[in-house]
Amino acid sequence: MSTANLLLHPVRLRILQTLLGSGHLTTAQLRVRLPDIAPATMYRHIATLTRAGVLEVVGERRVRGAVERSYRVRQEMSVVGQDARKAMTLEDHRQAFAAFSGALLADFDRYLARDDADPAADGVAYRQGAVWLTEEEFTELVTEIQALVASRSDKAPGDGRTRHLLSLAVVPDEPGEQPG
Repeated sequence: MSTANLLLHPVRLRILQTLLGSGHLTTAQLRVRLPDIAPATMYRHIATLTRAGVLEVVGERRVRGAVERSYRVRQEMSVVGQDARKAMTLEDHRQAFAAFSGALLADFDRYLARDDADPAADGVAYRQGAVWLTEEEFTELVTEIQALVASRSDKAPGDGRTRHLLSLAVVPDEPGEQPG
């Protein structure tokens, strides 16, 4: 299975997005956070991600005669690399973006379903902006964004911290000259 097919499957993508920044979670904890995914489906996709090395088992304990495992994402294995993206067809990209969008919508729906959801007070933001950049300037922007997020990704839960999901989609618009 290609890296893109492995990581961009809608259910596996949601599992990964739920685990990112959460440290480690058990399958039971994942099921609480993703209640619309059937248990058998959840276990099957966790097994697929674990076999592929994207998830790793970081703990095991006995619970009523069964072994409960805790999983975390191996960051270096959870990215569709440049070579894999180049190998994807336009239809592959369309399907991957649909999976990404669906997972984003599911995260937002889960947030809105909370009794304490208050988008204005919680700083919920969704907007689109446009910038005119050369290829070099675009590369700099992406590098700056990655560094900015990385500089804050080492924070641990607690101390009043709330987990925030940052999602980014970058799509080139029509080529052309800047309007006069």
